[in-house]
Amino acid sequence: MAHQATPVRRARLGRALGSEPTAVSGVVLLLPGGEEISARRPSSMWATASVHALGRRLTRAGRTEGLVTHVVHYRVRGWNGSEAELAADASWAADEVVRRYGDVPVCLVGIDMGGRAALRAGGHSAVNSVLALAPWLPEEDVAAPPEPVKQLAGRRVLIVHGTNDERTDPELSFRLAARAKKTNRDICRFEVHSDGHALQQHRGEVLSLAEDFVLGSLFGRSFSRPVEDAFAAPPPLGLRMPLAAGFGRSLRR
Repeated sequence: MAHQATPVRRARLGRALGSEPTAVSGVVLLLPGGEEISARRPSSMWATASVHALGRRLTRAGRTEGLVTHVVHYRVRGWNGSEAELAADASWAADEVVRRYGDVPVCLVGIDMGGRAALRAGGHSAVNSVLALAPWLPEEDVAAPPEPVKQLAGRRVLIVHGTNDERTDPELSFRLAARAKKTNRDICRFEVHSDGHALQQHRGEVLSLAEDFVLGSLFGRSFSRPVEDAFAAPPPLGLRMPLAAGFGRSLRR
């Protein structure tokens, strides 16, 4: 019997969340969490559960301005060391946006290991902004080069992290933001006090903050005062901004 070749795994974009606008003028790519090392293929349910609520919120808020939102389905679950496979899939997805929709701005929105992928792939020419929620980042090692940040120059970047996160160290995301701020003033970071990795305790505030940042970055809407202040404040103030209870209730729609 002839040997049957193993099919090549390919990343893909999920179907657009909600109804796709007639004219697309901005795209959000949702990057789910992952694992540090794994060659397993993620299931659709596993890949999308963590980002669907956020994706639906952004889709509703930006539909009239031509926003389309896709979940990125990775080839495998793992980052896998120097292969940085999730970041490679994020870059492929940005290429696919250009192929499908042309020259429109892209916001990479990642959670957990997807946050690391969003930050790493942020240098893609189509990307104008990056939102990293509770990003997984490697422990600092004097024998290894630090997580790169130069690719974020010229992009608006927002990092959100719970102070009680026991899976991904919030101090690591602060240190990365501090290094990135030296060459990119358009980076800020919010701390969600007492919240854990899933950012569920203050879910409403986190979703409102994400909406404010993404629509402001993609479509030129005015940012809320707290976000404007965070961008303008010198470090460490703008990188340790507390996310206030009730954020979003009085924002202009």
